[in-house]
Amino acid sequence: MTVRVRIAPSPTGNLHIGTARTAVFNWLFARHHGGQFILRVEDTDTERSRPEFTDNITAGLEWLGLTWDEGPFFQSQRLDLYRQAIQTLLDHGLAYRAYDTSAELEAMRTAQKAKKQAPRYDNRHRHLTDDQQRAFEAEGRQAVIRFKIADDRTVQWHDLVRGAMTWQGSDLGGDMVIARASSVDSIGQPLYNLAVVVDDQDMDITHVIRGEDHIANTAKQILLYEALGGTVPQFAHTPLILNPSGQKLSKRDGVTSISDFQKMGFTAPALANYMTLLGWSPPDSEELFTLEAAAPQFSFDRVNKAGAKFDWDKLDWLNSQYLHDRPASELVEMLVPYWQAAGYDFDLEVDRDWLTVLAGLLGPSLTRLSDAVEQGRFFFAEVMDYSEAATKQLRQDGVAELLTATLGQLQAGASLESLEAVKALVSDVVKAQGIKKGLMMKSMRAALMGDMQGPDLTESWLILHQRQFDLPRLKKAVELAQS
Repeated sequence: MTVRVRIAPSPTGNLHIGTARTAVFNWLFARHHGGQFILRVEDTDTERSRPEFTDNITAGLEWLGLTWDEGPFFQSQRLDLYRQAIQTLLDHGLAYRAYDTSAELEAMRTAQKAKKQAPRYDNRHRHLTDDQQRAFEAEGRQAVIRFKIADDRTVQWHDLVRGAMTWQGSDLGGDMVIARASSVDSIGQPLYNLAVVVDDQDMDITHVIRGEDHIANTAKQILLYEALGGTVPQFAHTPLILNPSGQKLSKRDGVTSISDFQKMGFTAPALANYMTLLGWSPPDSEELFTLEAAAPQFSFDRVNKAGAKFDWDKLDWLNSQYLHDRPASELVEMLVPYWQAAGYDFDLEVDRDWLTVLAGLLGPSLTRLSDAVEQGRFFFAEVMDYSEAATKQLRQDGVAELLTATLGQLQAGASLESLEAVKALVSDVVKAQGIKKGLMMKSMRAALMGDMQGPDLTESWLILHQRQFDLPRLKKAVELAQS
């Protein structure tokens, strides 16, 4: 048997981290077994589905490296297939048209609530006669098509994550709507539970891997698989992603879409790595790995049943590890968009080598790519304001003199073409002024950066000098030191 799995997002919003984590598990399982990973877009919700959300979903999957082998297939282009399946169910007496009005359904639910009963359809239109149907049609009522669910039916399956699962037909809410806006002569809009079963059968899906919030749907869908004469796939219901309070992660918790994580400065390998750990533990306990490395080890016996709490600190740590290992030539390509978005002034073609050196300097201190905006501001914009600590440093005794001496050497043509040259200039000024090196280095940091915190001063000075930013900053710092 060739393993065939699918990810089937609905384009009613951007790619959610829960959907993306489900895609990761499907991709890993397919690659582990040498199978196929299929992308199917479930866009039967015509009112809420948007092409821009489809674009966001496909772009997010590609960015994460979750390449699909077939698709994308769109349910909106397969409506005839679903209607044929519904007609088959009608022809075999497994489904029927129900003409209840909204008011009648609401009255039914109100009565059930008063009796403290679980809400369910009471199957009142299951055995309508032809005359009753024509009478409802004459009233102008539109029907839904309901699939018959026997209350005494027991639905069982072995879940690859949760083991033996059992549902009673009486707990499934009565006969299930599988199409809306239908009449005696037509079948209206097919609904999710029907469409997903038809697609899985048509696409020979062998394993359905999805979140545990679909478990109730699974029992209903198994009945549909059987009614349509198809093979029932194996199921694996993965744990939900939870917020720190133990509730399902939602938009109220802030960032939840993959594109938002991307904008925040997380790398695709780090985010994919982290999502793999949300519910699965590798057998070697290694936490830093690529998807390709995880695939041979992936199995559902190491997927937890309990929900996985989202941990920002863990994600930040993983992301920093990927950034710290990146060569400057790769890192610069990742940082340029953030610097451009911040409005920093540079010409990418002319300044690429300079930007690469800067990326190499900042890389070891980055947690997120977006950190390079704040950490890199010293190198793009002149110092407009000095921190309180920098101002205090510049106004210490002897600082104006050492800055003036340094400025003099630079104006006289001192060459700073290497780190060794910068260190030599520092040594010359320290010796000539009779000061300690610590005073020199702290004062130069305050003068060049306007702050007492930042990356390595010697490398920073060399990078600033390459764009002739150090001279005007030293002049301005001398003025402040003398004021």
